Amino acid sequence: MVAWMFTTWLRVKNGYPLENSWGTSVYPKNNDEAMERIKLISQENAQLRAELGSIKDRLANVERIVTDSSHSLDREIEQLRGKRN
Repeated sequence: MVAWMFTTWLRVKNGYPLENSWGTSVYPKNNDEAMERIKLISQENAQLRAELGSIKDRLANVERIVTDSSHSLDREIEQLRGKRN
């Protein structure tokens, strides 16, 4: 009995559907709940992908700065300073 309760708790905690003795779904109660969870997870996934793209761009710039020779980097900085003055 305790093992069944633990298994049921574990399934609910991790989002697995529960079934009754006839094999029909008991949890989640309705399909709208599952669709809402999917929608929220999809939105979060899109946000994370956008953030990852931004981070990749920033990392490419940092890699370019680090691997570029210091002479050409100094020249670019001086050109930018000259444009400002």
